[in-house]
Amino acid sequence: MITVAGFNTAIDRFIHLDALKPGEVHRVRAEQVYPGGKGVHVAQTIAALGERVQLVGLIDAMHRHLICQRMSERGVLFHGVEIAGELRHCLALQEADGSITEVLGQGPLLSPAECDALLLDFRRSVDESDLVILSGSLPRGFPSTVYAELVDYVKSSGKRCLVDASGDAMRHAVDAKPFLVKPNRDEIGELRGKPVADLDAAIEAVGELQAHGVVMPVVTLGALGVTTGDPSGIWHAGLSLPQVRNTVGSGDCLLAGMAVGIARDMSLEQTLRLGVACGASNALGEETGFVERRTVEALLPQVKVQRLT
Repeated sequence: MITVAGFNTAIDRFIHLDALKPGEVHRVRAEQVYPGGKGVHVAQTIAALGERVQLVGLIDAMHRHLICQRMSERGVLFHGVEIAGELRHCLALQEADGSITEVLGQGPLLSPAECDALLLDFRRSVDESDLVILSGSLPRGFPSTVYAELVDYVKSSGKRCLVDASGDAMRHAVDAKPFLVKPNRDEIGELRGKPVADLDAAIEAVGELQAHGVVMPVVTLGALGVTTGDPSGIWHAGLSLPQVRNTVGSGDCLLAGMAVGIARDMSLEQTLRLGVACGASNALGEETGFVERRTVEALLPQVKVQRLT
């Protein structure tokens, strides 16, 4: 069983426009509404690959049916902690040329009791898990140190912990030395205090995280691919796609694929290949943060993986 802490559940709206022009009235060409948040993306991708997965996150009265039904259909065991407020809403506005503008909602301010309920459900879930993922932003009401505390808890339970976060939450989590962290180019630049503009800088960043105690750092670079490492060395992987429909959530799907590879004790090369294929599969589809297994399997042979050191 893989457990995902995706505490800050969202309602995602993906809106298609001809062109986004600030200050003007726009007519929507098409719109989709999904349960969202990084944790949802990670969990449903893991399920699509055939692994047992459970997700701990927020839920509200208005969207309970939508989220519970979708997670059940996708094969995700969902532990929803109901809150008095309303879930955050996130918008992705895609123009006819393919460019996407994201607007991420702030989300509810949780009471101490709501925070405690999330942490209680999480700790219960860890006990029956083989692998644990902390994914996404923290709801307001949590201190930025909470991921670091949860990393310590997971490690004390003898489990491996994977973290995908940003800002102070990621900085504190890295200090707790989880098994894996997955910053993107902007996040690793913020973490280091200097930009990661090319592959050489990414290799350097991976080495720095390894020296800090992270066993498997993963740095995603968008079109430049992915760089990662473990005690066997540092690797790079990429996949060129002829057409991209929606890249939002691709990093989450990549993390999910790598988590499955780790859970299956695959080599780093195989794990990286699976992760990249999952990220690419999401980019080919319409829905945010979701892959189909047959598409992933078709993409696997096309992923180019290279050992760098």
